[in-house]
Amino acid sequence: MIVIIDYNVGNVKSVCNAFEHIGCDAELSCSPEVIKSADGIVLPGVAAFGYAVNALGSIAELIKKLTLEGKPLLGICVGFQMLFDKSCEYGEHSGLGLISGNVVPIPSEQIIPHMGWNLVKPSKDMDLFNGLGKEKHFYFAHSFYADVADESAKIAYTDYGFNLPASVQKANIYGTQFHPEKSGEAGLAVLKNFAKICEKGI
Repeated sequence: MIVIIDYNVGNVKSVCNAFEHIGCDAELSCSPEVIKSADGIVLPGVAAFGYAVNALGSIAELIKKLTLEGKPLLGICVGFQMLFDKSCEYGEHSGLGLISGNVVPIPSEQIIPHMGWNLVKPSKDMDLFNGLGKEKHFYFAHSFYADVADESAKIAYTDYGFNLPASVQKANIYGTQFHPEKSGEAGLAVLKNFAKICEKGI
């Protein structure tokens, strides 16, 4: 079973529906016992970073503990951004600190927000993109991005006038700046790949 963290921030229900659509056993919950018993954790979110962190509350430490113990974690959109050290969106806010890097504004010379479909090019052997080929289009909606500083992280990029990190993998920690639940068949394939990772217990 995969638990989708239910903390009243944005796209939790649509993510849950996407997992149900692919036939995955997924439960929307913020219960510590459910989170502990799950094979994997999904942390979605559509909101300002600080609001999302505050809404997550004490569950943040439990998610961090279980992830560091090896439970697979997938962060989506703001959930992806919360994997990093801190964000400067509407003040400075601390993230989970699972991947080194900071969340910063998209450069002002680009169209903000970055919204719509863009081509993502994974680096070699990124588990979420198994079977998807060298590149696929995914749907984005954001104004800040993760400036990844972690040398142990694998990164998939999209071209937005600069190499914008679209997805990151570090051991059992996964994240997508794009919305797989809004990205058609390619997005569903990403969620299927995460479900397979959870089934294997890696």
